[in-house]
Amino acid sequence: MSNIIAGVEIPETSAVAEATSHLRETITPLLFHHSRRVFLFASLHARELGLQPDPELLYISAMFHDAGLLTPYSEEEQRFELDGADHARKFLLDRGFPKGAAEVVWTAIALHTTPGIPGRMGPEIAATNYGVLTDAVGWGLDGLEGDQVDDIVAAHPRGNFKKEFVQTFIEGLKDRPDTTYGTLNADYLERSVPGFHRTSVIERITDAPWSQ
Repeated sequence: MSNIIAGVEIPETSAVAEATSHLRETITPLLFHHSRRVFLFASLHARELGLQPDPELLYISAMFHDAGLLTPYSEEEQRFELDGADHARKFLLDRGFPKGAAEVVWTAIALHTTPGIPGRMGPEIAATNYGVLTDAVGWGLDGLEGDQVDDIVAAHPRGNFKKEFVQTFIEGLKDRPDTTYGTLNADYLERSVPGFHRTSVIERITDAPWSQ
């Protein structure tokens, strides 16, 4: 793969090379290409907005951000975002990265589906969220140059992304539906899993063990 795509340089570090090799073998091609596109779109948005994320940390954040939807990353009964975040943090700490750097990546991944908050945080966290939003729902796409978008999609094709991406979420969440409480992830199960009931905070308050 080219080290420069759409004017964005892929960091040439051992951690980036290891993450790329490891994730190419352990996540689906759909998520691999999605994750690379997220890094590229995140980098373009950061450049346009004057953000200066650490490219290596941004890359690791992007590459691990959806890993928690798949085994062997989804062994805990917790939100899939936390699975990916936990594995990315361990990946970095095992390679001698400072704890602070690992926590930045953990936070970027843990918050990547949370509306409104990542953009008010550090550059890696904000840029990861922007990249995810662009590739998933087209946020900010009209502000990017057409040839940049074409270069990214040529390097990392979308294929039948819309259908297969939704199905990936359904498969990754259907056996732990309670972890979707209070998140947009419940949307995937509400439309596709028979018998799934989206619990509301009103129900939880009403059913709480208090008399009033």
